[in-house]
Amino acid sequence: MPTVRENIAYASEHFMLIYRSTLVRVARAVALLVAVALVLEVFVFNMNYFTSANYRTINLSDQLSLAKSEDGGYVLTDVDHVMEFWNLNTEVHNIELAFRADQPAQLVSVKIQFTDEAHQTYFDSTEYTMGVPLVDISTKVRASQYVNLQTAGRVENLRIEIAGEDAGAQVSYPIYLDGVYLNAHRPFAFNGWRFAGVLTILLVGYAFRPKSAIYRIRIVENPRKSKAGIIFTVAVEVALMATFLFYGSNLVGVATASYNYGSWDGTSLVNTFEVGGDNAQQYAELAKSMAEGKLYLEEEPPQWLKDMADPYDKGARDEAQKATGEPYLFDVAYHDGHYYVYFGVVPVLLFYLPFYLLTGANFPTAIGVLIMAVAFVLGATALLDRFARYHFRSVSLGVYLLLQIPLVACSGILYLVKFPTFYSLPIMCGLAFSVWGLYCWARSGLSRRRCGWLFAGSLCMALVAGCRPQLLVLSLLAFPLFWRTYITERRLLTAAGVREFACLAAPYLLVAGGIMAYNYARFGSLTDFGANYNLTVNDMTKRGMNVGRLAPAFFTYFLQPPCMTGVFPFLQAAPFDTTYMGQTIKEVTFGGIFACLPILWVLAFSKRILAMRARQRSTRTIMGVIMVLIGSGIIVALADAELAGILQRYYADFSFMFLAAAVLLCFVVNEQLFAARTGYDLMLKVLLVLACASVTYSLLLCFVPETGWYSNVYPWAYQGLLDSVLFWK
Repeated sequence: MPTVRENIAYASEHFMLIYRSTLVRVARAVALLVAVALVLEVFVFNMNYFTSANYRTINLSDQLSLAKSEDGGYVLTDVDHVMEFWNLNTEVHNIELAFRADQPAQLVSVKIQFTDEAHQTYFDSTEYTMGVPLVDISTKVRASQYVNLQTAGRVENLRIEIAGEDAGAQVSYPIYLDGVYLNAHRPFAFNGWRFAGVLTILLVGYAFRPKSAIYRIRIVENPRKSKAGIIFTVAVEVALMATFLFYGSNLVGVATASYNYGSWDGTSLVNTFEVGGDNAQQYAELAKSMAEGKLYLEEEPPQWLKDMADPYDKGARDEAQKATGEPYLFDVAYHDGHYYVYFGVVPVLLFYLPFYLLTGANFPTAIGVLIMAVAFVLGATALLDRFARYHFRSVSLGVYLLLQIPLVACSGILYLVKFPTFYSLPIMCGLAFSVWGLYCWARSGLSRRRCGWLFAGSLCMALVAGCRPQLLVLSLLAFPLFWRTYITERRLLTAAGVREFACLAAPYLLVAGGIMAYNYARFGSLTDFGANYNLTVNDMTKRGMNVGRLAPAFFTYFLQPPCMTGVFPFLQAAPFDTTYMGQTIKEVTFGGIFACLPILWVLAFSKRILAMRARQRSTRTIMGVIMVLIGSGIIVALADAELAGILQRYYADFSFMFLAAAVLLCFVVNEQLFAARTGYDLMLKVLLVLACASVTYSLLLCFVPETGWYSNVYPWAYQGLLDSVLFWK
């Protein structure tokens, strides 16, 4: 009998015999791409090192009129923060502001002015010209302390000012400076993250090039290869998503000796801590109350709130708080003298209550968001794989991945990961339960244990009501998925059909019973979730429904083009105007999904594509699924606008529905063109462009600076990211 080592050796030899040429070809390509990335990092991204190598450095420190520090450096204060140099009469290629490394980290805006052969006086922005823009410099990021200047000949006079409040910046004085240098030699800096990012882009480009072998690997005909490719892609997606979430460390809520070390307890391997303020602890506080047998928060509302005739009027609340000096909890439900949490209760039961009972600590919300984001990626991938293998037999691994990656990246979950707060968690839970519920339903069709899969699917779909009730509209997919089996083929009239239908319906009844009991215990109503009692920016008890809010919401959510600038990350908040003469609840948004996600443009051809499907198959299941997805997406988006407002995180409520419909339409087109053997290559190229553009937009959105995110809390560190991209500065 052969040994384990002999078996492994035989398997390796057999594998190499078959795939040696392929592996050699791929290894050569990867080696070439690594070399290209290395050349780019060394010679292109470090271009300033080479261009400044022959500069003659001029030390201007002796001309500074600033006060000196004890160690011989210079001190910038709120009174004395301007440096001016006269009669230089020299060419100036760059300026180095050498800030001391051992001072507190901060980001300062610097205003630079100069006179040269084209300007005898300092120039600034006018109606027709743009002056020298402010430059942000981090006291901790050395690369940002070098500023390249574009002058017209020799510079005569130079003025450097810490812009401060005049530029809307917050500056903490004193600031310590080691010196000021002209034409400084830029240091060589090999950025590992930038190298890895560029290499990743090159590898992805190589893998998805039109002639790539992944377009010849059929999902059905090559199950091992296709599953290996899918698993590898999902692993990369999860790793990148986790890395991005932990990058926004101010919202994570976990600390170690080397991560968020300012909140580390000094003894534990990992400890949790509160982030986001009192308003962000609702779920954690509800878990503590539940452990004590209560459904309301333990914190007692102030007496003035209890005495108010209308506690839901924010203006009146703010006046009362100002008069008494007693604060109140914001964005919680207030009813009958107690604070309640109106967000879905399932995340509390799933994460917070067990964690609190086991550890006595608050569960870190960001970890819950990450767990459910991973669950969503796995569930969406499994669901897509199910449809590809059993409804579309001609899908290749390349086409599958060109659709799976936008489905994950453009569904809005990356924005939830960017802000992994308790606002994001119920949405993320609802999406994860939805895709797994749909997968279980799809799996039930060919399974011997149909009842088990139906029950599991319905349980997941029903739990959505305790997370994000809007997403319950996805349960309507049960009609196109099961109509033919149970109605057209009359299986519902059989004993087996009755049992299966009972398994399909029972979880909804069980979950509905639990949620109704929970609602009744809190508010005395089976159907009242408490959203109307929310202490928020408007009076929810009187918000009602108004058709005037629909048009601006439709434009913002669906049609508004992205607002772009010429500097990374290129996107900025889109402008918003409305003729609705009432209160509009609106946070920053970055464009409508049909304008920003080109992969959705395929929806414009839905009628023609569905007609193609009708000629392929006599059944109408896929057609019904697509119609329900599109209709549900429109309903949820407009309902969100009516009930709550226009917010960027709400895009995750409906983006998946449109993306899933677009994916199915692309599967139909792929099936038709592959069978016809005409137009298939053109389809691949068009799909590649649409997918790349959509994913690029979604990834750039991750790095847009926003209030409350890493860029706002640690702007000095975020500047390091910007300088890695803007390497020519």
